[in-house]
Amino acid sequence: MPLDDTQLDRYRQEGYLVVDSLFAPAEIEVLLAAFARDARVEGPQRILEEDGTGVRAVYASHLRQPEFADLVRSPRVLGVARQLLDDELYLYQLKINAKPALGGERWAWHQDFPAWRIMDDLPAPRLVNVAVFLDDVTEFNGPVVYVPGSHQAGTLADTRRGPARSAQHLDPDDIALRPDQLAGLMGRHGMVSPKGPAGTVVFFSPQIVHGSAQNMSPHARRLLILTFNEVTNQPRHRGAPRAEYLVGRDTTPLVVAGGTLTGAAR
Repeated sequence: MPLDDTQLDRYRQEGYLVVDSLFAPAEIEVLLAAFARDARVEGPQRILEEDGTGVRAVYASHLRQPEFADLVRSPRVLGVARQLLDDELYLYQLKINAKPALGGERWAWHQDFPAWRIMDDLPAPRLVNVAVFLDDVTEFNGPVVYVPGSHQAGTLADTRRGPARSAQHLDPDDIALRPDQLAGLMGRHGMVSPKGPAGTVVFFSPQIVHGSAQNMSPHARRLLILTFNEVTNQPRHRGAPRAEYLVGRDTTPLVVAGGTLTGAAR
């Protein structure tokens, strides 16, 4: 599924690109079953909601579930990511943000790159995020909202805004944008909120400003985000590197492989 010139230009100008129904319903069912298994695995890679009863996010599922390892190398994911960047790629991070029905918490307005620069001393925002809808996304279940074109404003947060919200990872609240920054950006660019059926994919820049509200619906909103980094843009880790579930250690260039996600164990 190579992108055409119009799609490439849209991504560069707006900082995101939506491809509807890139994965079939049967493939999404395979990923949901794998996530259900992985969400039951206790450990630091599983982030709980503040009330401790629901799963807020799970990291590095590809290290435990073969279905996600296959997804990483899919031509519809890795193949497109390589078009959007300039070098060979490796997987920097994989996480699944799981907003439970009727109350999954919000994610503050932020850019992704500042978190990686602060925590990992990542040199440059030469990465791309690939967000796969594991559920139908509507206006009611906390869709991600983007400020198109905001990636061209550069890095807007240099340091944490306050005490760490989580001991396990850097939460968007730690690098949330100020109201005056948001007002200026939204006044110039507006906001968009991609919605669509499960299997839809959003490719987006690590510099684009985005956030999401609580899930007000009776339906879950599980969103899988793969982040690919250029192999020449590896973290410098001035201190001890973060855990492998947060920052990929295998920087071997990935090779596109596979096709349909079947769920077959390897």
